Amino acid sequence: MPVYEYSALDRAGRKKNGIIDADSPVTARQKLRSSGIFPVEMKESLSVSKEQVSSSFSQSFLFRRVKPAELSASTRQISILIGAGVTLVESLDALIRQVANPVLKKILVQVKESVNQGNSLASSLSQHPKVFSQIYINMVRAGEASGSLDLVLDRLAEFSERQVALKGRLKAALAYPVLMSVIGFLVLFFLIAFIVPNITKIFSEMQQVLPLPTLLLISASNFLKSFWWLLLICLACGTFLMKKVITKPKGRAMWDRIKLSSPIIGTLTTKMAVARFSRTLGTLLQNGVPLLSALQIVRNIVNNILIGKVIDDAIEEIRTGKTLAASLGRSRWFPPVAVQMISVGEQSGELENMLNRVADIYEREVESQTLAMTSMLEPVMILVMGLVVGFVVISILLPIFEMNQMIR
Repeated sequence: MPVYEYSALDRAGRKKNGIIDADSPVTARQKLRSSGIFPVEMKESLSVSKEQVSSSFSQSFLFRRVKPAELSASTRQISILIGAGVTLVESLDALIRQVANPVLKKILVQVKESVNQGNSLASSLSQHPKVFSQIYINMVRAGEASGSLDLVLDRLAEFSERQVALKGRLKAALAYPVLMSVIGFLVLFFLIAFIVPNITKIFSEMQQVLPLPTLLLISASNFLKSFWWLLLICLACGTFLMKKVITKPKGRAMWDRIKLSSPIIGTLTTKMAVARFSRTLGTLLQNGVPLLSALQIVRNIVNNILIGKVIDDAIEEIRTGKTLAASLGRSRWFPPVAVQMISVGEQSGELENMLNRVADIYEREVESQTLAMTSMLEPVMILVMGLVVGFVVISILLPIFEMNQMIR
């Protein structure tokens, strides 16, 4: 449905600007007039369809996506407005005027128009599944049913802010090692492919038997200088094949098993999955979503086939009368400490709070383990680069030493 930007005057003669969702300019003008606003100027803006929002390669929206931080800030603002007694439509209208992201603004216009037509907020948000997740929609639906929409939106904002903050800390911890690895690789590649050949050319012209390290260095240098493009092609093909395999169910299951079973990365991946599971499930239960429905939502966002299978089994066992802790305890992917805390939460009737505590514990462990790994990576990278540079230096110096001995 088209979206129109307008400049208008209200009944008091005050100038108003905004956007409206309508089938045609005539319908848009009629909608404005019926609400006491008289349009002076109107032009069609880009309409936001679900396909445009979901396509990361759309030309119009390639660099204008809705970021999680923007969505959490908007959720916080509308929660404050509704908590202050402002109606939902007025809150959405105020939010639309404040939002800077054009994509989010146009989506909110469509949501407001849908609410104006009598639809619930959850139903209106569900028309944009690529922007509003299943967690978001189901929590809003529970908030509307319980009459505590402002509290639910406040918790949603807090949930999103925690997730964004955790991702930000992990990215910040990994940024320096990744940058240093890339720079180090480029420096070594340039050294071996372009600097070393100019030095080793002297040894080749002398027609003397060279030491094995020097021969290896010359061979590696010639290969990189002549076939660097082949390495890029192999890397691109390997990446493409890897992505192709992961899209298949068997390949994805194998990849997920490798991630969970690896010596160091596996522990980190497991803790991240348990933290995400606990935080999401605890937030959903805290906002009135039934346990089985909450588990089905978590199962769809857990992003791991093996853990998803554990959740599927837990859903079936809970339906037969078993507890969540007993179902999760049979899996090797859920740590005993987490299972024990969930069991205590079920017995005490505070499962939601206990799940949030589990999430707090494992989020802190993920962050501390990531920092420890990155602090170890730095000396390892320095050591590797030192060994490579040392090999290059020794390979160049060995023929020089042999020539000096021959001269003596």
